[in-house]
Amino acid sequence: MLWVVALFPLLAAVIVHASPMRNRAALGASGCGVLLFTLLLTVFAGLEGWVGRFAWSIPLQFEVVLTSSSVVMALLVPVIALPVLAYAAVHERLRDLNRLVSLLLLFVGAMLLLVIAADLITLLIGWELVGACSWALIGHERQHASRAASARYAFVMTRLGDLGLFVAAMVAFSDSGTFAFAAIETLGAPQKTILVAGLLLSAASKSAQIPFAPWIFRAMDGPTSVSALLHSATMVAAGAYLLIRLEPTLAQVPWFGPTAIGIGLGTALAGGLTAMLQPHAKKLLAASTSAHYGLMFVAVGAGYPAVALTHLVAHAFFKALLFLSAGVAGREADSFYLTKMGFGRVLPITASATAVGGFALAGIPPLGAAWTKEMVVTAAGHFSPWLALVVMLAGALSAAYAMRFVYSAYGVAVNDTSATSRTTETIAISSLAAACLALSLYWLPSIQQTLGAWLATSFPTPPPWETIGSLLTVGSGLYTGLLIARKHPALGEDGPVSAYADWLGLPFAINRVVERPFSALAQHCATFDDAVIDGIVRRVSAGGLFAARVAYRGLDRLADGLPEGVTRWLALSGEDSRRFQTGLSHHYLAFMAAGAVVLAIILFAGR
Repeated sequence: MLWVVALFPLLAAVIVHASPMRNRAALGASGCGVLLFTLLLTVFAGLEGWVGRFAWSIPLQFEVVLTSSSVVMALLVPVIALPVLAYAAVHERLRDLNRLVSLLLLFVGAMLLLVIAADLITLLIGWELVGACSWALIGHERQHASRAASARYAFVMTRLGDLGLFVAAMVAFSDSGTFAFAAIETLGAPQKTILVAGLLLSAASKSAQIPFAPWIFRAMDGPTSVSALLHSATMVAAGAYLLIRLEPTLAQVPWFGPTAIGIGLGTALAGGLTAMLQPHAKKLLAASTSAHYGLMFVAVGAGYPAVALTHLVAHAFFKALLFLSAGVAGREADSFYLTKMGFGRVLPITASATAVGGFALAGIPPLGAAWTKEMVVTAAGHFSPWLALVVMLAGALSAAYAMRFVYSAYGVAVNDTSATSRTTETIAISSLAAACLALSLYWLPSIQQTLGAWLATSFPTPPPWETIGSLLTVGSGLYTGLLIARKHPALGEDGPVSAYADWLGLPFAINRVVERPFSALAQHCATFDDAVIDGIVRRVSAGGLFAARVAYRGLDRLADGLPEGVTRWLALSGEDSRRFQTGLSHHYLAFMAAGAVVLAIILFAGR
C-alpha cells in the first residue's frame, strides 16, 4: 500500500499534462489538490504503518518503508511543495504552465519514492527520476539556449556523482546477493568501504557540496518556483537525507565521519563567503543552500543525524520562503540583482515575511532555525571544540549574507517603481513565514524531548561558552552584512570581486583542469579515430570492395560461361549428329559394319 504515496503524484502528473487545462486557476487548484491528497495519504500511511514490497525475482525485490526520519521527509516534501506550486500557478508565465505543474508533481512523486525506499534499487529509481526532473525543470524555458545548456551542465555534474550510487548497489549485491538496506550491515570491510565512498560521493554531488557546488548556480536559470522546491525539500535535500537515513551504517567505517565533516565544513565556509560576495539574489540564496547542507554534513559526520534532520526541516521552510520572495522582487525589478531591488515600503507584507525568513537564515533566536543551527554547533563541539569555532564562523557568514539579502531586497531602500501584490503569492510566502515562526517551538524542552523520543535519540546540551560565542558571531555577521548592503551595495557585480563571487573561482578551475583537458583529449581521440581507425576501416573496405568486384567479374563469367558453353557444345554436337542422318541405306550399313569391326577389336583386345 505504501507505493501509493509515491505513485499517486506520479500518475497525477501524467493526467494533468494530458488534460486540456490551460487556465491558471484550474492548474493551480488541480496541483494543490493532488499535493493535499498526497499529504493525507502520507499521514494515513504513517499512522497505519504501511509498507510495500514487490518481488521482481528472488534476488531483485523492491521495498518501501516509513522510518522515523523518512516520515518527517515524506511529510515535508508535499508541505513545502504546496505553497510553491500555488505560487508557480500565478507567478510563472502561462505558456507551458501545464507542463511546469506536471513536472513539479512528478518531482514530488520521485522525491517521495526516494525517501521511502528501503533498498538500493528503489533508491536508485527515485534518485534518477529526481535528477531527470531537475534537468527538465531547470531547462523548462528550453527556447533559450543558455537555459538548456545550464540544465545539461547541472545534469552532467550530478550524474558524475550518481555513479557512486551505482557502484554502491553493485558492491552490495555482489557480496550479499540483495540490495536491501538491512543487508549492508553484513558486508565485509572492503566492500563496506567502497559502498560508503560511493554513497558519500553521490550525496555530495546531489547536495551541491564542493567540488560539485558550481552546478547550483547554473540551476538558477530555471523558474523561481523550481529553485524554491529544488533547494528546499527535493533535489538538493536528497544527498543530506541519504546520509541521515544510513548514518548508523556509514559510521561503522572509521573515515566516514571526518570525511563528511571535511566536505561539509569546506562547503559551509566557501558557500558562505560566496553568498556574502554575491550580488545576484537567487545565486546568493543558492550559495547559502550549499553552505547549510554543508552544516548538515558536519552534523551527520559528528554522529548526530537527528540534528541534521531538524536543521533540514527548518532550512526547507525558510529557503523556500526566501526564494519565493526573491522571485517577487525579481519580477518587479525585472532583474535579480540586489541593487535593482528595495521594495520594503511598497510590498510590506512580503517584506515582513522575508524578514522572518532572513532572520531564520541568520540563526536569530527565538526562531526555530536558530535552535537547529546551535545544535549543529554543539554537535561539532562534541567532536572537537575547534570544529565548533569554525562552525560558528560559518554561522557568522550566514548572518552576513542573510542581512545583505533582506536589507537590499526589502529593506529601507525605496524603489520608486510601483509594485503589484498578488494575493496567492502573498499567501504562499506568508504561510511559509508562519511555519518558520511555528518552528520556534523547537526551543521548548518538552518539544525537544518529544522529537528525541520520535527519532530515538537525544539532542546534545550546549555548554554556555558555545551559546555565547555563537550569538556573538551571529551579531558580528549581521553588522557586516548591513555594512556591505549600505556601503557597498554593488559588491560582486564587477571588478576582481566578481570572480570570487562565482564560487571563489571554482568554475574557472573546473573549466581549466577538467573541461578543457577532457575536451582536448576527446578532440584528439576523434582525430585519431578519423585518421587511423577509420582510415584502416576505409582501406580494408576499399580492398574488400576491389576484391569483391574482381570476384564478381570472375564468378559472373564462370557462372554464365559454364551453362552457355555446355549449351553451345550440345548444340554443335547436335548439328554434327544430324549429318549422319542421310537417308541412304548403304551409309547405315557401312556405319554398322564399322561399329562391328570396332566392337570386335575391343573384345579381342580384352582377351
